[in-house]
Formats: sequence, structure tokens, C-alpha cells
Amino acid sequence: MSLTLQSLKPQKGARRRKMRKGRGIAAGQGASCGFGMRGQKSRSGRPTRPGFEGGQMPLYRRVPKLKHFTLVNPKRFTVVNVGELAELKAGTVVTRDSLIEAGILTSPKHALKVLGDGELKVKLTVHAAAFTASAREKIEAAGGSCELID
Repeated sequence: MSLTLQSLKPQKGARRRKMRKGRGIAAGQGASCGFGMRGQKSRSGRPTRPGFEGGQMPLYRRVPKLKHFTLVNPKRFTVVNVGELAELKAGTVVTRDSLIEAGILTSPKHALKVLGDGELKVKLTVHAAAFTASAREKIEAAGGSCELID
């Protein structure tokens, strides 16, 4: 027997008869059709609108209105300004660990980011995860270099 469109039919037992509600006690779902005796859920035109919580202030009205999305995985940095690096000796290689030894940072948890506040006259080699444009400009203007690390 070949398989053609006209020979297709559902598998045995796949199609069930539709439930005949409200057609007497013999049908199994007579009178109230399985909706119980009284109450909001037994009435005609029955379902309440989506989000309705029985008169309680619904969730979509309880939550604050949309202002901004908080980042799920924000990038966190330990920040240091260029002005704080001015105390270091010329030719120093600046890393997060060297800043701890110098006492500029106390308890760094995250990668180092250099911000551009302050003045820098000393030539330094700075290793950091991120630099602001102004920080990079000031370090390179003093004759130093900026190197990105992971």
C-alpha cells in the first residue's frame, strides 16, 4: 500500500469525541457542566480578563513603571583617577597589585579602570582593564603608555 494524501488518516485512538456539556446526567457533564454551583467562575461570559486578581490591585499595576532595565551582569571596576597616580615615581609600571603596595588602593575586588580626573606629569606604564578617553590622553601626553589587560 502506497502512502498518498488521500490514504492518510489519524492513528487509531488519536481522535476522541467532543465532550457534550449540558446535555443531561447521562452525558457526565450535565446541568452545570462541571463549573460548580455558584460564583464568578460558573457564570456565562465567565472568564475574567487577563491579569484580574479578584479586585486586588493586580501585579501589573503594583510593580513600578518602566524607567530603566538593571543590567543582569554589570561590568564592575575598581577605579583610580590619574591625579592619584601623580605621586608615583617616573618609569613605574602601574598595575592593580602595585597600587595596593603603594597604598593608593585598599581593598580592590574588581578589574582596574583608570579615570581622567586630575593632572599627571610623570611618565608611567599603566596596565588596566579599561581607560577613559581623557585618562588615556593625559597618560600619553606625559610620555607614558596605556596597556589593556583582561
